[in-house]
Amino acid sequence: MPRIQFELPDHFIFATDIQIYISHVNQGGHLDNAQLLTLVSEARVRFFKSLGYTEGNVAGHPIVVGDIVAQYKSEGFHGETMRVSMVPQDYNSYGFDLVYRMECLDTHREVARGKIGIVFIDRSTHKVALVPHEFMARVKAS
Repeated sequence: MPRIQFELPDHFIFATDIQIYISHVNQGGHLDNAQLLTLVSEARVRFFKSLGYTEGNVAGHPIVVGDIVAQYKSEGFHGETMRVSMVPQDYNSYGFDLVYRMECLDTHREVARGKIGIVFIDRSTHKVALVPHEFMARVKAS
């Protein structure tokens, strides 16, 4: 199977720092793959919060994760603080990709990169909804 490859953008609009706890580490002594998703999910929540939203109410709409891609670049270890940087891109009518990069704050070593497919949902019908104009305005102002 060919490896996933993609280029990171030149600019990120959001960054947050998250420490790797012992519960994030597997028996191999490094960041567990399932726990990577936990850390990236925490960063995603913080991204929306920085714009004044919760994931249950982004300009009147809840969001869901449609898909997620992760590409490891190096190991992460207990006690290290990761900086997770994010930027939305590749918009479509119903959502966008939230691109992320995770790097060790102390060494600037890239640990992982990827993207999260975000989809807006209509609360009453539980079907996809158009990307809210208010959300687009806030992202462009960032």
